[in-house]
Amino acid sequence: MKNNTYVLIMAGGVGSRFWPKSRNSFPKQFIDILGVGKSLLQLTYERFLTICPKENIYILSNSQYDDLISEQLAGISKDNIILEPSRNNTAPCITYASFKIAKINPDANIVVAPSDHLILNEPVFLAQVKLGLDYAEQNEALVTLGISPTRPDTGYGYINYVNAESGDIHQVIGFMEKPDLQRATEFIKTGGYVWNAGIFIWNVSSILKALSSYAPEIYNLFLNGKEVYNTDKENTFISENYPLSTNISIDYAVMEKADNVFTITGEFGWSDLGTWASLHEVSEKDTDNNAVNSRSVHLAQSSNCIVQLPKDKVAVIKGLNDYIIVDDGDVLLIYPKNEEQEIKKVSGLISEKFGNSFL
Repeated sequence: MKNNTYVLIMAGGVGSRFWPKSRNSFPKQFIDILGVGKSLLQLTYERFLTICPKENIYILSNSQYDDLISEQLAGISKDNIILEPSRNNTAPCITYASFKIAKINPDANIVVAPSDHLILNEPVFLAQVKLGLDYAEQNEALVTLGISPTRPDTGYGYINYVNAESGDIHQVIGFMEKPDLQRATEFIKTGGYVWNAGIFIWNVSSILKALSSYAPEIYNLFLNGKEVYNTDKENTFISENYPLSTNISIDYAVMEKADNVFTITGEFGWSDLGTWASLHEVSEKDTDNNAVNSRSVHLAQSSNCIVQLPKDKVAVIKGLNDYIIVDDGDVLLIYPKNEEQEIKKVSGLISEKFGNSFL
């Protein structure tokens, strides 16, 4: 029996909020950021091997990471690495991959997931994915996984859904951008809101139909290559046409416009690991709430810090509270944790001042 489940793992980002550990040449999805001996990409890939064969798992990334992907995912076929020649956000790469998969299997049901998220409760997560796959197979629906919020977080987008009394699948009313604290608090109090995890499930025909309706320029651009996908002419077509695609996320291009969007709500120990503070939250901590990756660190009168140092470096730190301390060899970052949203901008300023090698 043919397995109709396919997985698209998005691994093209640069993780600039995790600077200086995450760099353009070696972004966070390729780093063992959790200290478990495997990168986030490797953990994500292994997670999805439980629901479909490796032949059905595709890595969507930028062409500069081709060798890194092959190195970290031993045995993966080059045919399963879909490389974009330019960074044009998620809508173009998902459209491109969807056309490729549709040509292989027009009945395909697809899971789209980031490569750099943490899932602590994998059995619950996989059960929700399977529920979404069953629903997408039987309905013309665009399904997204929503995370039940545990606090009024201003760092996540929110999904507002019809809060029915029963059932696990709810129709989506709308998507909300990252709110201020007052609005986030109102979302939690009101109910009917979940965090947007950026994990999508749909049938290939459903997403292509949605793209043709809501993002026709992108759809038609890649439709022109329909005859060359999965042939030796594909690379030439993509190198010439991909850079012409609109730079837009799948959220803006389709999800916020479509009227057949549904969410499966739940809690499976999820974090997008988007910032140093989010890593601090899920890391093991000492009695002063410090998360330290090395035994060669002496902390005194310090609390709520995250410290990431090379294994062979000794550090003595005193009197710091709520700080990020990261030594990545050629860059040392010491920054207030409550101002970490500035790190992306700071990394750009450093590159302008000292050169792109520090990005």
